Amino acid sequence: MVSFTCDYSEGAHPLILDRLASTNMVQAPGYGEDEFCVSAREKIRRSCGCPDADVFLLSGGTQTNSTVISAMLRPFEGVIAAQTGHIAVHEAGAVEYGGHKVLTLPSHGGLLDERDLERYLEAFHADDSRAHMVMPGMVYISYPSEYGTIYSFDALRALKKVCERFDLPLYIDGARLGYGLACAEADMTLEDIAALADVFYIGGTKVGTLCGEAVVFPRGDAPAHFFTMVKQHGALLAKGRLLGVQFDTLFTDGLYMRISRHAIEMAMRLKQIFESRGIPFFIDSPTNQQFPILTAGQMQALSGEVAFEVWERLGDGRAVCRFAASWATTPQQLDILEALL
Repeated sequence: MVSFTCDYSEGAHPLILDRLASTNMVQAPGYGEDEFCVSAREKIRRSCGCPDADVFLLSGGTQTNSTVISAMLRPFEGVIAAQTGHIAVHEAGAVEYGGHKVLTLPSHGGLLDERDLERYLEAFHADDSRAHMVMPGMVYISYPSEYGTIYSFDALRALKKVCERFDLPLYIDGARLGYGLACAEADMTLEDIAALADVFYIGGTKVGTLCGEAVVFPRGDAPAHFFTMVKQHGALLAKGRLLGVQFDTLFTDGLYMRISRHAIEMAMRLKQIFESRGIPFFIDSPTNQQFPILTAGQMQALSGEVAFEVWERLGDGRAVCRFAASWATTPQQLDILEALL
C-alpha cells in the first residue's frame, strides 16, 4: 500500500533521527531549558530576521492553535477565520472547548478576503447591540490554506492593514509553512511572514519532525506567562530536548526549506500524473496537497493499492479526493500511482 493520505505518514527525516540517536545519552534539563532548545530558538530567530523574537516549542498543531488563541484573547472575544479554516473544521472544536468562539467568514479558495474582513468588522462596530455579541479579538489564517492555496504578499499585507485598523493581532498557522514558502507561486520569505504576522508557528510535524511546532512572537511580545499557559494546554514536553534537537536540525544547513522543496517537486509531478489522464481538479493548489475529482470507478481501481482521503462527496458518484506529498514522498511511489491510473 502506497499512502498519500497526509504529510505525516512517515516518522522523521533521517538526519533528525541520527541527531536524536547521537544526543540520546546527553543529560539535559527539562521543559525547553536544554542546550538544544536554546540553539534551535536562536537559529529560528536568525532565519526569521527577528533577533528579539520569543520562540516556544510546543508538542503539536491543535495544542498550538488552542494555546495561542486562548492566550491572546480575553474571555469575551472570538477569533475570525475562513469557513474552511483548520480551527473551524478540523480541530474538533478545540478553540471553542477553551471558551472562545470561531467567527467564520466566507472562504475564497480556502483564503480570507480583506474586503470581507473589513465589512464584517465595520458592521460589528456599527451594531448598537454589539455589547451582547462575541467581540472579534484576533484574525486567524493558515499558510498554506486547508486547500493548499497561498496568500500573495500583497494579499497578506492587505489583511494586515485591516487588522491594524481595528487593532487585531494576525495569527498565521504554519503547520505546512515550508511547503507554502517553497512553491513556485510564493512571493514571500520566512522574514516576510515574520514581518506581517503578530504571531505564527513553524510546523514541524508535517515537515520532517516526529512531532512539534515552533511558535514565534516576532517582536518579543509574547503574552505574560505564556509558558505556563502552554503547560495548562498539555503542549509542554518535560523532555523538551526532543523538540529542541529536531528544530535545531531542521534549521541547520537549510534542511527545512530543502525538504520542503522536495515535497513541492513531488506534488507537481503528482498533479501532472492526474492532468495527463484528463482528471479534473477541485482547486488549483500550488503546494503539496492536490485535490483531484475522481469517479467511483477510479477510486475503486486505486483502493487496496493507494491510500488517499475522500475530502468531499459531490453527489454524482464523484468525490473530491486529497493526495498529499511530503518531504518523504519518493518518485517510486508516484510511479506506482501512475501505473495504476
